[in-house]
Amino acid sequence: MPPRLLALGDSAWTLEFGSTIDPAINARVMGLAERVGQARASEPLMASVTDVVPTFRSLTVHYDPLATDAAALGERLRVLAQAGGQDMRPGRLWHLPVCFDADFAPDLPRLAETKGLSPDEVIQRLLAATFHVYMLGFQPGFPYMGGVPPELHMPRLPAPRQKVPAQSLAVTGEMCSVYPWESPGGWNLIGRTPVVLFDLRHADQPALLAAGDDVRWYAVDRTTHDALAASIAQGLPRETFLKAPGA
Repeated sequence: MPPRLLALGDSAWTLEFGSTIDPAINARVMGLAERVGQARASEPLMASVTDVVPTFRSLTVHYDPLATDAAALGERLRVLAQAGGQDMRPGRLWHLPVCFDADFAPDLPRLAETKGLSPDEVIQRLLAATFHVYMLGFQPGFPYMGGVPPELHMPRLPAPRQKVPAQSLAVTGEMCSVYPWESPGGWNLIGRTPVVLFDLRHADQPALLAAGDDVRWYAVDRTTHDALAASIAQGLPRETFLKAPGA
């Protein structure tokens, strides 16, 4: 379907590519984000763009309304949206550790029992999957990642927890995420990673993950989890967990 151009107040345009969570739709979103980024560096009309925000199915482009012709900018964005399909640079591939210790995974036994699997079988299915970061939202650095195997889909909790520990790995439906902060939350907690997903020490990019990235998990025991957490607190480079495509 052709993208819909919608005004978001007087300082942003939103382009909608569909109404569902779908890899092909999200690829169109990310392709447009890539083209907008390129145009900002070469087209005077696009110099007023201040931010681009991708979601599952749309891209919002924020701009300075005092520095551009909003209508002309909207039409240019419409042309860019129709100019290409899924052309974009591939995202990064992260291999991130997760500990499935019972203290970190209070909902893992219930998920396994509901699906007629053992906890180990659930873990192996999760470790075999590749998760795609569609967008960030809810709180700084919170990644919405698709890729939970269909046989593991679970609804949200009937009532959310008042406190979910930071770095908890959680699933609901086809989505997987990590809570970067202690907060209320209603997703199913199945593990915890020592990796900090939002770190202000990295001023240029506090959020570890970005839309378009992929994540694979590998299991570690509690001792390794704690050792990695200590190393990360002392400055272990993020690139430690970044892998080349195909790795």
